[in-house]
Amino acid sequence: MTLFDRIPMPVAVCDVYGAVVLANPALAAEWNATPGSLRGADVLDLFRPQEPPQIERIAQALRLRRRSRYPVSVRWEAADGTHRHGELTADPVSDSPDALPALLVVVRVLGDSPAPDAPAPAPPAGPTEARILALLAGGATTARVARETGLTTDGVTYHLRRLSERWRAANRTELVARAYALGVLRSGVWPPEAVTE
Repeated sequence: MTLFDRIPMPVAVCDVYGAVVLANPALAAEWNATPGSLRGADVLDLFRPQEPPQIERIAQALRLRRRSRYPVSVRWEAADGTHRHGELTADPVSDSPDALPALLVVVRVLGDSPAPDAPAPAPPAGPTEARILALLAGGATTARVARETGLTTDGVTYHLRRLSERWRAANRTELVARAYALGVLRSGVWPPEAVTE
């Protein structure tokens, strides 16, 4: 058992149906769990196959008692919320050729990937920021922008500083240019107006 626990990649021994019989600490760490708490879990619930037909082919091969290595492309969400992808390999193992095999499952982590159902990206500017940019594009001073938006001059400066950091803009002229490029300000109209208005 000591050698099994020291393997740095996620490894499990599963029954022929994919239920975890034994898991190593590296596998349990993917879900911030203990190896014992994964006992009985379905390995295909932990690691989602990207091509479900692969699973049926593996099941058919096991029913025919073929002994070979079966790789499957998988994705999963780790305990820290990171979406990962990799390759799961299932090797049938048993004490005798006639015994129903267990599966030695090894997961090779290939990397992190974006969430498959990731939420839509945030808009490049909120309504207040867009209104400030429209007023600036029309030539308004910080004081006038503050009056027309109901903010203080410090509030206007705060929003402009946040936009400058987010868009990596060096000055207000560049901020206005980026606002047009990102579709925050409507092009071809005067006075300038925000698209969200």
